[in-house]
Amino acid sequence: MSICVIFRVVFLKGSKTKNLKTAALLSTALYFASAAGAQELTAKDRDRAVRLLDSSRAQVDESVRGLSEAQWTFKPGPDRWSVAEIVEHMALIEGIVKDFLVKIDQAPPPPADRNAAGIDEMILTKVPDRSTKVKAPEIAVPNGRWTPSVALEQFRNLDGELAEIVRTASGLRQHAIPHPILGPLDGYQWILTVGAHNERHNQQILEVKADPHFPEK
Repeated sequence: MSICVIFRVVFLKGSKTKNLKTAALLSTALYFASAAGAQELTAKDRDRAVRLLDSSRAQVDESVRGLSEAQWTFKPGPDRWSVAEIVEHMALIEGIVKDFLVKIDQAPPPPADRNAAGIDEMILTKVPDRSTKVKAPEIAVPNGRWTPSVALEQFRNLDGELAEIVRTASGLRQHAIPHPILGPLDGYQWILTVGAHNERHNQQILEVKADPHFPEK
């Protein structure tokens, strides 16, 4: 139940002053009950996320190594992305998530009854699966704002910054921000989503390279 709903329910009964105090107590209790149910990250959790970011970045590095300009910019179809656009998209997503995480302590707590471990596993299974197509949000649609080399550098740098956040930040499990498809995700789960998202788009890079019209050089 949201704080707004709590206030609405309480105001249906009794005096205004009394109800304001009651509502404030209820909302405070709800906050701390939710926060208490969100455990702090273990060293194993942190290591898992860092390894995911590192491995997915290494996959992308390997997939784009040695590409010529023609190969970077080849599009398999008018509605398909080039390798350069895919890397730009990944960098944009990482920048968005980093901005979330810088202010994660301002976000509300996650639902008290959620299964955090189950959501973690769902992210790692569902996000890389390219059998389900997802339309990118407008803010993360590539438009050639960077050259391929700059896009790759942005991707690498932001990926490293996210790895540093998961190594050092506290409270990542205590706050949640809604994902447009996956629902409320805590800060740690947003980082897992980035790693899994990179794996997903590395598969897309390999699909582009496997196109029969992909330039030989």
